[in-house]
Amino acid sequence: FVARRYLAASIPLEYGSRLAWMMIGFYILHGLSWGALPWLTMDTATTAERIFVLSLMAGVVGSAMAQTSSVLGVFLAFAVCTLTPVGVKLLMLDDPAYTALAVATVIYFFSLLSLSRNNAAASLAAIQLRFENSDLLDQLRRETEQAEAARCEAEHANMAKSKFLAAASHDLRQPVHAQGLFLSVLAGTPLSEQQCELVENIRKSSEASSEMLGTLLDFSRIEAEVIKPQYQAFALQPLLNKLEVELAPLADAKGLVYRSRETQLAVTSDPALLELILRNLISNAIRYTDAGGVLVGVRLRGRQAVLEVWDTGVGIAGEQQHEIFREFHQLGNPERDSRKGLGLGLAIADGLATTLSHHLTLASTPGRGSVFRLSLALANSDILMNEINDHRQKNHALAIRVLVIDDEQSVREGMLHLLQDWGCEGRVAETIEEALEYVRSWSPDLIISDYRLREQRTGSEAIFALRAQLGSDVPALLITGDTAPERLREAQSSGVPLLHKPVSPDQLYQCMVTLLNSEYG
Repeated sequence: FVARRYLAASIPLEYGSRLAWMMIGFYILHGLSWGALPWLTMDTATTAERIFVLSLMAGVVGSAMAQTSSVLGVFLAFAVCTLTPVGVKLLMLDDPAYTALAVATVIYFFSLLSLSRNNAAASLAAIQLRFENSDLLDQLRRETEQAEAARCEAEHANMAKSKFLAAASHDLRQPVHAQGLFLSVLAGTPLSEQQCELVENIRKSSEASSEMLGTLLDFSRIEAEVIKPQYQAFALQPLLNKLEVELAPLADAKGLVYRSRETQLAVTSDPALLELILRNLISNAIRYTDAGGVLVGVRLRGRQAVLEVWDTGVGIAGEQQHEIFREFHQLGNPERDSRKGLGLGLAIADGLATTLSHHLTLASTPGRGSVFRLSLALANSDILMNEINDHRQKNHALAIRVLVIDDEQSVREGMLHLLQDWGCEGRVAETIEEALEYVRSWSPDLIISDYRLREQRTGSEAIFALRAQLGSDVPALLITGDTAPERLREAQSSGVPLLHKPVSPDQLYQCMVTLLNSEYG
């Protein structure tokens, strides 16, 4: 009754000692009631009945030990109050056999006491373990909640970073794109020697800005997972020659030796993406090497061609070798000198290698240099490939009508001047409605539209509307300054060819020619 009453209610911690003494009191009475049994029966009982009583008493005490030993004081109170009357009664029978049983009763008591102590210790350990496990579960739950909160915070920070980069990149690309268009037009006009020099310096600054924005775009394209490799078999040597022509002057300017070993190997990969990986690795090697040189070579390893980029630069400590592949992570540039890049080169190289399923590794010794190795599958057949022609062909006149849609006035003006220089009849529109008004009485041969237009409208929407009104699939080209992953995926899914600002005039011209050739054979 008492147990049910207390267990049905909430028992405060401070009641523990009180309950223990209450139980001791109950078991003293319980023990004395059992201890009275020998005094009531032994004098008149037969020998068999006496043995039965003693066996019953031994069983009762043993059972009580199993039930009450978790609280040692309760068992001790019961055992003493039960067995003491038994022992005294046995001695009073004045029989050697019963005297021996009295001694055995004492031994039995101490044996049970020893077992009870062990059981009490085991019970206490089990209770403590249960509370420790409960504490561990609570701690694990708290740490899991903290880790989840930290993960969410990191995801939000990463999302905010991506949105900021996308917005900043888009806003910067617009003027840089327009600047490149105007510079191309300006370079084609009569200029004095001093003016030519100034234009060339401006062009170099513009190209540097374009290169940094292009790096941001490459990283955003990897994050957006819109890069789709175009695998083909090709010889490596023309690619190595091209990179040496472009990058050896950078090494010469620092007094470094640039060497590229000849190879006859052909591989299967995406040549454009592989070129971007190698350019980032070689540029990084030159940037962090102050003395010695850079070596680019290829080794044959089974059915793999291993491209290697060696340098004698500062080297990378073991604990940093994983970190350098993270975005915006730079060694030896705490002041964030923009001349040392954005810290995205190796992140882009690693991301592209993963996209191409190529294995990129690093081995480095601080103070002695580094080697990056990129493993590629060998081509299945012999590849004959012509040398890459680095000389630009002179642009011939294009006698076509071109409609340009862009919400930036400077871009519209630059495009109009450039198209007129190429012999095109160009018209520019700021909105989709203005473009639709043009094509009511004038049919373009090519449509060029910025992807992001005013009022949350897109170039894809403009092109589809114009094609619907014209009743034909007029060749079209999208140009975007966006680097937001969702925007890139959206533009990619439109099916319209896409160029990324800032677009060089040569790149724009070649893309226009390719579109027209595919349309008219």
